[in-house]
Amino acid sequence: MSASDWSSKDFYAVLGVKKDAGADEIKKAYRKLARDNHPDSNPNNKAAEERFKAVSEAYAVLSSPAKRKEYDEQRTLFGQFRGGGFPGGQPGGQPGGAQFDFDLGDILGGVFGGRGRQRARSTARRGDDLETAATITFEQAVEGVTLPLRMTSDEPCTTCHGTGARPGTVPKVCTNCQGSGMQTGANGGVFAMTEPCQQCRGRGLKVEHPCDTCRGSGRSPSSRTLQVRVPAGVKDGQKIRLKGKGGQGAGGGPAGDLLLLVHVEPHTLFGRKAEHLTITVPISFDEAALGADISVPTLDGPPVRLRVPAGTPAGRTFRAKGKGAPGRNGTRGDLLVTVEVQVPHDLTDEQRAALEALRAARGSTTPRDGLFEAVT
Repeated sequence: MSASDWSSKDFYAVLGVKKDAGADEIKKAYRKLARDNHPDSNPNNKAAEERFKAVSEAYAVLSSPAKRKEYDEQRTLFGQFRGGGFPGGQPGGQPGGAQFDFDLGDILGGVFGGRGRQRARSTARRGDDLETAATITFEQAVEGVTLPLRMTSDEPCTTCHGTGARPGTVPKVCTNCQGSGMQTGANGGVFAMTEPCQQCRGRGLKVEHPCDTCRGSGRSPSSRTLQVRVPAGVKDGQKIRLKGKGGQGAGGGPAGDLLLLVHVEPHTLFGRKAEHLTITVPISFDEAALGADISVPTLDGPPVRLRVPAGTPAGRTFRAKGKGAPGRNGTRGDLLVTVEVQVPHDLTDEQRAALEALRAARGSTTPRDGLFEAVT
């Protein structure tokens, strides 16, 4: 996208956020709008499809600190040129002041690393980076999964193959800009402004017989299904960049990237800590005091037997080797089992009598004996 394209679009308004909005606020606004307008949720709804593309385009710029900084600078610069924001009420700084000739491509090149003139005159354009989201189960996040993703984006028109011209015809070099895509014109005799050619809209080519499908733009909405591999061990909220899986480039330019935002559904029993799985298992007071062999479930296999030694305190963590998630080196992590001593709420007469006998046998000693002597 060229500087003039960015300057003409208010991405903050598209997402419904203020210019000083933080990254989290921008992400939250994008997720809601993308979910509400996604083509899968709005079949055959062209308006929702256009809103979805606009929201994705805006987020692709504002979610990147570098692109957002460049966009803000471009908007400020073009706002001054187009809005008459010059001292003295006219370009030049003061009424009757010296006249200047300057090239807008040179200014953009100086501000943005010399890319302004190159982008204007090059017909090759890299495809847009696209972003989508997918929700997977806890098990899929642990083991990895291949997902089919349906993507909608602007692609080269299949009828004219991106030329914009009706089949059997070809575009011609623009005679106004001689194929450069830029034109220079005077602004009231004061400025010599270099800007995208108005006749070919910066393409450097003119289409005399527009394609009936894309009406000369060379682009048309296209849907495709990608098979995307989500690696084992992905975390909730992690982004996966898939090189060359984004929007198709124009004029022989490379395809953009696809950014996949992964949401992982929580599990009712298990949690994760790197390559290790975690689980909390309740045990009774007598099992903790006297010791016991307990059965502990695993994520993808039969339960394991765990020996709880006598006198085990609440909150102690045991380790079941090799029962965790796959690691990067091909080995599996461990299952970390934390025991939680449960205190019964309702006691039978027999249970109450047994506990009363334990209290009597304990005598006057308590676990708090000597605890407060250290602070007196």
